[in-house]
Amino acid sequence: METSLETVALFSLKLAYEEEGLSPILRDDLVMGDYQKDVFELLVKRGDVATIQFKLNECLNLALDALGGVEKPLGRELHKLSAEFGQAQSLEQLGQPLLALKGYLKDVL
Repeated sequence: METSLETVALFSLKLAYEEEGLSPILRDDLVMGDYQKDVFELLVKRGDVATIQFKLNECLNLALDALGGVEKPLGRELHKLSAEFGQAQSLEQLGQPLLALKGYLKDVL
C-alpha cells in the first residue's frame, strides 16, 4: 500500500509541477519529501487513515487544478475517484480507491 500511496502522490505532483522539456520529477526530489514511501509506511503502521487521506488529498488537489478542475472531464473523474478515496474508514477500504486513483493518474500522464 505504501508504494501505491507514494506513486499516487508522485503522479499528482508530476501533473501539477512537471513541465515539458524540463527534468522529470522523481521519487527522491525535494517536492516528494512529505510524500515518500517511508512517510506513508509509518502512517500505515499507525493505522492513521485520516492523515493518509489528508496528505494524499493535498497532492490530488494540485493535480485536480492542473487538469482544469471539476469543470473539465479529466478533473471530474479525478474528483470522483478522490471522493471515493476520502470516504474510506479503514486501511482495507483505502485499497480499491487507491488502485483506481493510481491507474487513472497513470493513464492521464
